[in-house]
Amino acid sequence: TMSPRRLPTRLALVAALASTSALAQNFPSKPINFIVPFAPGGGSGIVAQMLQPRLAEMWGQPVIVENRPGGNTVIGHEALLRLPPDGHAFVVSTPSFILTALAQQKLSYEPYKDFAPITTLYNSEQVLTVTPTLPVNTLKELLAYAKARPGQLNYATVGSGGSTHLASEMVNLLGGIDSRQVNYKGAGPALVDQMAGHVQMSFTAPAAALSHIKSGKIRAIAITGDKRTPALPDVPTMAEAGMPDFGGTIWFGVQAHGRTPRPIVNRLAADISRIILRPEVSEELVKQATQPFVMTPEAFGARIRADADSYAKIIKAANIKFE
Repeated sequence: TMSPRRLPTRLALVAALASTSALAQNFPSKPINFIVPFAPGGGSGIVAQMLQPRLAEMWGQPVIVENRPGGNTVIGHEALLRLPPDGHAFVVSTPSFILTALAQQKLSYEPYKDFAPITTLYNSEQVLTVTPTLPVNTLKELLAYAKARPGQLNYATVGSGGSTHLASEMVNLLGGIDSRQVNYKGAGPALVDQMAGHVQMSFTAPAAALSHIKSGKIRAIAITGDKRTPALPDVPTMAEAGMPDFGGTIWFGVQAHGRTPRPIVNRLAADISRIILRPEVSEELVKQATQPFVMTPEAFGARIRADADSYAKIIKAANIKFE
């Protein structure tokens, strides 16, 4: 039995859920745009393709995955804001979304006001890889090789001021080397150039690099995160390789237009989380060297703000300059 005192709050909750369902019940009423702000061939594109048929089946509407690369994810985020704020479009966001806000003075949007966090999808480590013609097999050997050749090694980034840029600059800072940035619109094009030897090293989401590492077209040196990944059991963590202070784990999530009604945002979060947590989807993500990871819209929003504070401190401490 329920105590009479609890009754009003319970009724309020039921009323709130009823209004939620009225609005969210008709959702979705048209095709959905799933915007990936990177060139094809990257980790988030692979995951979007994994989610697409399952969301389409759940919602009974087509889900269109759309690559909108460029501007360190700015172009994809701008594309979302040109669509109606009705929840029928969402964009993949990574810490690059925050780093861009910290690094660029003139953005066409206000990052924390114009977007509504929905949920995270997964965490990804970043794997440090080199072109196989480089005569190095460990982080220590790479640092020694680079120290002997200041300014001669190039690292690929996806977006100036993005997570791959930050990770590479941390290696410059902590390893005492001077390697130079070459910027790309996605991990796909960056890896093609790395395999050809135009750039010598990069940090990449393992999902994008896995097949090239296995085929020997690039060599994995170390991986960020606290422990080795089952997908690459022989690759040491950055700490094991000699850089204990290295962070570098990245979350991937989705955001809606900031004016999307809250009930629709909650519905999106519940539905997308449910698919991520399906055993076959979670297992597939682990095979891609990522960890399934979902949050409520509120928790995701809080995480974005907390990360913005910690990134601001790193950028200041390392005196990182963004183009």
